[in-house]
Amino acid sequence: MCYNTTMEISINTPALLFPAISLIMLAYTNRFLALANVIRQLHERYQHKDEKTQALLHAQIKNLKYRLRLIKNMQIMGVLAFVTCILCMFFIYNQWTHWASISFALALILFCVSLALSLFELISSTKSLEIELSDMQDIDESIVDNLKRMMKE
Repeated sequence: MCYNTTMEISINTPALLFPAISLIMLAYTNRFLALANVIRQLHERYQHKDEKTQALLHAQIKNLKYRLRLIKNMQIMGVLAFVTCILCMFFIYNQWTHWASISFALALILFCVSLALSLFELISSTKSLEIELSDMQDIDESIVDNLKRMMKE
């Protein structure tokens, strides 16, 4: 059996990625703005730090720097995916199907890399919240345990 491995790409094929990339870039921008607010608040806390919060702030700063790099790379990969979609449409318009296929595949790969980086940033943001909660470890884990203790008192 012989299979045809060529794929027909119409101008609509890369155009399907435009709304997806645009929406994900909007989400990335929102993440960046939220992170910028956290950094500003952390900076305020850092200005008025005491000995107790110094280690916590250093852990947060390290995590935030990592997250900023991830968001920057997510946005770069998203923009490159968008540009390669535009190139793909240009190649289709000029009937250069080989280059159109390559650029479309590259756009899909870049988009997937962008989403993978987004997943890493999501995991890192969860770690950031764990760092924030780490100074409250003396609080009981269970509400039920807390209520039982209050009833005994």
